[in-house]
Amino acid sequence: MNGLPFLMNLQRAGTLVNYPLAGVDRKILREMIEVRQSASPDAKRKFTGHAEKDVTKTGKLLAWRVAIVFLLLLYSASAFAKRGPAAEAELSPQMQQIVDKACVRERELLKRLKTYSPLAETYVQDLRSDFELGYVPARDHYFMAQLDLRKGLAEQSFLAQPSRTTRIKKHLMTPLNLRTPYLSSVGLAVQPLLMDQKGLDREHYAFTYVDREFLGTVRTLVFDVAPRPHAGPGRFVGRIWLEDISYNIVRFNGTYKDAPLFSSYVHFDSWRVNSPGNQWLPAYVYLEESALISGFSKVRMKGETTVWGYNLRSNQRQQELTEIVVAPTVEDHSASAPDYSPIQRQRLWERQAEDNVIQRLEKSGLVAPEGEVNRVLDTVVNNLLITNNLQIEPGIRARVLLTSQIESFTVGHTIVLSRGLIDVLPDEASLAMVLAHELGHIALGHQLETKYAFSDRMLFPNWESFRQLQLRRNAKEEDDADNKAMALLKSSPYGDKLANAALFLQALAEQAPQLTSLVSPHFGNRLVKGRELLRLAQLMQGAPQLKRADVAQVAALPLGSRVKLDAWDGHIEMMKSAPITMVAAREKMPFEITPVIQNLARMSETSAAHTGKSATQIGELGK
Repeated sequence: MNGLPFLMNLQRAGTLVNYPLAGVDRKILREMIEVRQSASPDAKRKFTGHAEKDVTKTGKLLAWRVAIVFLLLLYSASAFAKRGPAAEAELSPQMQQIVDKACVRERELLKRLKTYSPLAETYVQDLRSDFELGYVPARDHYFMAQLDLRKGLAEQSFLAQPSRTTRIKKHLMTPLNLRTPYLSSVGLAVQPLLMDQKGLDREHYAFTYVDREFLGTVRTLVFDVAPRPHAGPGRFVGRIWLEDISYNIVRFNGTYKDAPLFSSYVHFDSWRVNSPGNQWLPAYVYLEESALISGFSKVRMKGETTVWGYNLRSNQRQQELTEIVVAPTVEDHSASAPDYSPIQRQRLWERQAEDNVIQRLEKSGLVAPEGEVNRVLDTVVNNLLITNNLQIEPGIRARVLLTSQIESFTVGHTIVLSRGLIDVLPDEASLAMVLAHELGHIALGHQLETKYAFSDRMLFPNWESFRQLQLRRNAKEEDDADNKAMALLKSSPYGDKLANAALFLQALAEQAPQLTSLVSPHFGNRLVKGRELLRLAQLMQGAPQLKRADVAQVAALPLGSRVKLDAWDGHIEMMKSAPITMVAAREKMPFEITPVIQNLARMSETSAAHTGKSATQIGELGK
């Protein structure tokens, strides 16, 4: 359509006033249209010819102007992209040397990690908005694997893997708004542990010095890092912290750029801890997204990956062989040793099965070495035994399962509580409630399957532990243990302090439908199914009402509230955090994941802190 007829069409439509034509005077255009409408046919044709030539000429000039401006913009953008962040040029020669050393340390770490096979556990909570509490868990997801970094991101899952057909059926039956394609055990558990598997260098990254900062007792240099335009997809963008002695990266915070089609990267805050040999090894990753595109919906989520077991107990025992000193003389006492009675033989056989299971779990990195937390549990168990005049042989032991699932169980006369369960219990009486149930199993003589006394049954890969060891009780044994626990608690110092324990069970039952992964045990029996309590429901009689918005009522704590896990060998300690006064109900966060903020320290400082340290007082559980 030529110029003037086109303008007349605009006039008829009433849009000429708002139509932007650079370089064309609107008054002249109106006069042209008026002449066109009032003149004779010959005059119209003559005037139209001149007018169309003027408009066409003006349009061509406008097109050239637009094209030139567009090309200038493209050139400017390209030049800026090639130039990269201007602040990088401000790095002093000394800072450039520091960055180069950090890149060398990172490459050395990637090589060193290939010699380890640690365990990695990832727990994720999808969130929904709540009027009173802000954002609360809507559903959860769980992964656990043993990593094999010799093969890149290879892993061996501890969890049973559904068949391909089952996965397809589940995917098709899941509503579109509930599908979570962002979830991948490899992507969440492994990738954020390593800043860049392709290698960190100044050729592919631009570095900007920010400041100095203390992370705990470790002084660090802080840099912002961004990939260069030619670096390729999947590169890290964010901030890094370098310890100021050897310039190892001890923390990095950000995400990866340019995710593949139909997938997403999440933001993360990744922490490393100092280990023997001055190694800074990946230990914790906090994950969070406020509006992650997942399938056909946006997801708000948070999660945590925990890594431990770089030096498992089995390796330590092999090293101990080099330190054995053989005594010069050995006395033979076999003649004076008494024979074992049938009852003793049966007990020893059962104890052998018990020891085999516990040692295998410890070798797998699933049970923590004995230490401070065991003594806390032993104190509460002894309180229950003494006040009930119970004498049980062989003696009762307590150990900690290092996973975050909420569970407890017995292995013969050994009581096992998970790290996640200890974390969320609000006080000592609640801990006594859990231990009393397991003590009830032992007092009633509920046995461990003695097939585990045969050592060949312990010969399986670490990641088969959940499937090979069956430690669940039947329904009758569970009911009997509940009844025995109530009797033990009634006669104990905790008998009149069980209100918080009842609130804990109420809170657990209320949130269980949204936390199906957290309440699904690996070894023991469920505490709750749906909203139905399966353990110690008798405590609900006369229990106080659960008040979500009452900051004075703390029914359950967030995950990570009690136990501190060492990434090197899996030993654990009770946390020494100071009590905090809550100002809003949203700070209660029962059973929730919270950000990872570490007080970093070097190995020499940590060893000095451990020297002469007394065991944690059990009273601290009530704080």
